[in-house]
Amino acid sequence: MVHVTVQPNESIDSALRRFNLKLQQSGVLRTLKEHSHYEKPSEKRRRAKRRRVSRN
Repeated sequence: MVHVTVQPNESIDSALRRFNLKLQQSGVLRTLKEHSHYEKPSEKRRRAKRRRVSRN
């Protein structure tokens, strides 16, 4: 779970920006998108292969 404490004299916008940054870094949104719909095993393999190729 991602926590962000709002500091005194800090705007809500900057706290929200920090929260979104922490969400992206933790990978919560990515896993949520991956589990939002069913993906066939062949599609998973294809996506994993593309990810490996793009990293090299």
